[in-house]
Amino acid sequence: MTQSQTDNAPTPAASASNVLSVDAMGGDQGPAIVIAGLSTFLGKTPDAYAIVHGPEATLKPLISSHNIANRVTIHDATDVVKMTDKPKVAFRKGATTSMWSAIEAVRSGQASVCVSCGNTGALMLMSTIRLRKTDGVNRPAIACLWPSRNPSGFNVMLDAGADISADQDDLLTYALMGASYARNGLDISRPRVGLLNVGTEDHKGRAELKVANELIGNAANSGDFEYVGFVEGGDLPSDKVDVIVTDGFTGNVALKTGEGTATLISELLRGALLKNPLSMFGALLARGSLRRLRKRIDPRRVNGGVFLGLNQTVIKSHGSADATGVAAALDLAYHLGENGFSDKLAARVASAASLAQDASQEGDAGTSDTNTG
Repeated sequence: MTQSQTDNAPTPAASASNVLSVDAMGGDQGPAIVIAGLSTFLGKTPDAYAIVHGPEATLKPLISSHNIANRVTIHDATDVVKMTDKPKVAFRKGATTSMWSAIEAVRSGQASVCVSCGNTGALMLMSTIRLRKTDGVNRPAIACLWPSRNPSGFNVMLDAGADISADQDDLLTYALMGASYARNGLDISRPRVGLLNVGTEDHKGRAELKVANELIGNAANSGDFEYVGFVEGGDLPSDKVDVIVTDGFTGNVALKTGEGTATLISELLRGALLKNPLSMFGALLARGSLRRLRKRIDPRRVNGGVFLGLNQTVIKSHGSADATGVAAALDLAYHLGENGFSDKLAARVASAASLAQDASQEGDAGTSDTNTG
């Protein structure tokens, strides 16, 4: 199906690295919030442009109201993927939806990164089929940023829920992709990678974790990262590691648990500070410190799960994100696009299979040396 397009602003033809493709219709709060976040982002990034996808009649007035029409192109897409749609149902009606249109703009080279607040399962399915997996990747992963004690303020964790299972080769690939993301997203030249387990001892964990532990350790030099070995759940926010590798089931449970705990602590703290006049007075005196704490742990600052293992970059924003959260996801997308992240990631993981083979051979050689004394 051919989609109609309204060119409010010509997209720079020389390079798409500074052009983002934005699904304006997928969020829980509607396109007004997405366009408001886009406006905030464009205000801070003068050389960025965007292609937004959705019904032209809905988007054009919103874009005009924010005075960003000269930096935004509208691709008219009449249908929307709902949060309640099953991925296969969404895919079948795909070509007429704003989500499909946003992915196609990246696939065709018009934009460098796709950003959507929409249905995660549908976005992953459409992205995987339309953009294809990078050579050497069996299962794509979702990488999220976890607030930490590191200088960058964050750790990278993957997989956060793209696939509930992962074998030892998948975990090795996740380590390579996570390290590449930390280098390009957090500017860490030699990331420290850890494998999430129930303990740090080598004898603990499932069989595939023990094998992955050896594979990742032996591939560290070739992959240009430092391997710290097994890490535990308590290390997720620590300064011991920059990248935490796990399967999608464990990662998603950890992520949702962390978000729920953060919300609970925020509610309990607010209740304690407003309990009586004395506590309210104390809160008033500490308002500067409390403001800095709130900014440090604000989940909107880390909005945006990156789909790793595809031929182009896709970022999933929280469906409930406000304008600040949308702007944060767009800022991350712009940073990765400017760095040529998808090409760097492809180069890093293209040799994942050979790295695994080399690591296995090194392990066999080490065993042979030990046996011969």
